[in-house]
Amino acid sequence: MDQPQIEIQVLSSLSQIDAEDWDACACPEVAEGGAPLDPFTTHRFLRALETSGSVGQGTGWQPQYLTAYMDGMLVACAPLYVKYHSQGEYIFDHSWAHAYERAGGHYYPKLQIAVPFTPATGRRFLVRRGYDGIGQSALVQGMVQLAADNQISSVHVTFCTEEEAGMGREMGLMMRSSQQFHWLNKGYADFDGFLSDLSSRKRKNIRKERKQAQAFGGTIQAFTGDQLQPEHWDAFWHFYQDTGARKWGSPYLTRAFFDLVHRDMAQDVVLVLAEREGRWVAGALNFIGRETLFGRYWGCTEHHPFLHFELCYYQAIDQAIARGLGRVEAGAQGEHKLARGYLPTQTHSLHWFGDPGFAEAVERYLVAEREAVSEEIEILTDYGPFRKDRVEEQE
Repeated sequence: MDQPQIEIQVLSSLSQIDAEDWDACACPEVAEGGAPLDPFTTHRFLRALETSGSVGQGTGWQPQYLTAYMDGMLVACAPLYVKYHSQGEYIFDHSWAHAYERAGGHYYPKLQIAVPFTPATGRRFLVRRGYDGIGQSALVQGMVQLAADNQISSVHVTFCTEEEAGMGREMGLMMRSSQQFHWLNKGYADFDGFLSDLSSRKRKNIRKERKQAQAFGGTIQAFTGDQLQPEHWDAFWHFYQDTGARKWGSPYLTRAFFDLVHRDMAQDVVLVLAEREGRWVAGALNFIGRETLFGRYWGCTEHHPFLHFELCYYQAIDQAIARGLGRVEAGAQGEHKLARGYLPTQTHSLHWFGDPGFAEAVERYLVAEREAVSEEIEILTDYGPFRKDRVEEQE
C-alpha cells in the first residue's frame, strides 16, 4: 500500500491559514460544543499576538508556522517561531546558550514551538482528528529537518502535554521536567468547601488574608464577555505596563493586543479588577479553558496588604468553582502559592540539538534534573496546606 504523502510548509503569517482549518487542528473538541481545552493555540489568540506586533519584526519572536497538508487539507500544525533570545519562554535555557557559545557555536537563532509569553500547559503538536499519529510524526520530523537544513542549533517545544512529551521522547527528542503550582478542584461547592480540606492553621491564615485584602477600602469585581468595557482594558494596560517594566524591563505585549482580545476573545477571559474611590487600582487577567482557568497577568497602581493574593489566587479559585472548572493554573514559579492551596505539578518540554556531543551532555543534565524535580515536588507537597488525609486522597 502506498504511504500517504504529507507536504510540509512553513508560513510566516496566520493570515495565510483559514481560521477554521487551523482550529480544526488546534481545538477539535469545540466541534462538540463549548470552549477549547485552552484558548492559547487558537487562531484568534495567536493571530492577536501577530497582528498587534507583540510577535514579529523586532521582538525576537519571528513566526514560522509549521503546517502539514495531505491531499490539500491541513492535517497538522504548530506555533513555531525563530527565536533570537530566550525571553518570554519560562523554560530557562540560558546556561545551555552560554555553554554552546563558549564551545564556539551559535546558539541563536533557535526554533521554538510555544505560545509566546504563556507558561501554560497545552497541546503543541496540533492535529486534526483522525490524523494523530501521522500528524504528530510529520510535525516532529518537519521541525528537525527545518533546523538541520538551516544549520540552526536547536529546537525547543515548551509546556507540551505529558502525552506529547512521551511521544517526542519515543521519536528521539529529549524530555525536560519542571514544575508549577496548580489548584485542583475536588468538587467543591464553594470556597469554604475548599478551606475545609486544609489544616486548621492554614485555613485561618487564608481567611485572615482574604479579610485584610477585602478591607482595602473599595470593591472587587469580575468582568467577562459583554461586561468588559474599553475603560477596563485602559486600566489593566496601566497595571500590565507597571508589572512588565519591573519584571522584564519592557512589556512583552502591546496595547493593541488587549484591544484585539476585547474584540475577539471577550468570552475567553475573566478580568478581575479592584476599584477604590472611583479609580481602578489593581487587576488580574485570567483566560478560560474547557477545564482550567489560566491566571496570566497582574498589576496595580496602589499596594494593599494581600490584595495580590486575593485577585490572583483566591478570586481565581472562586471563579473556577463557580464555573465548574477542575483546575487553576496560576502561571510560572512562586512557592508562595503553596500555602494558598496551589500544589506543585510537573510540566514538560522537549528539546533537540543538532550537535551530538552537546546533545549528549544536555541529556545527562536532564536525567539529573528530572530526578531533582520529582524529589522537590514530593517534598513540597508534603509541606502543603492540606490535611494529610486529603493529600493522600489527591495522590
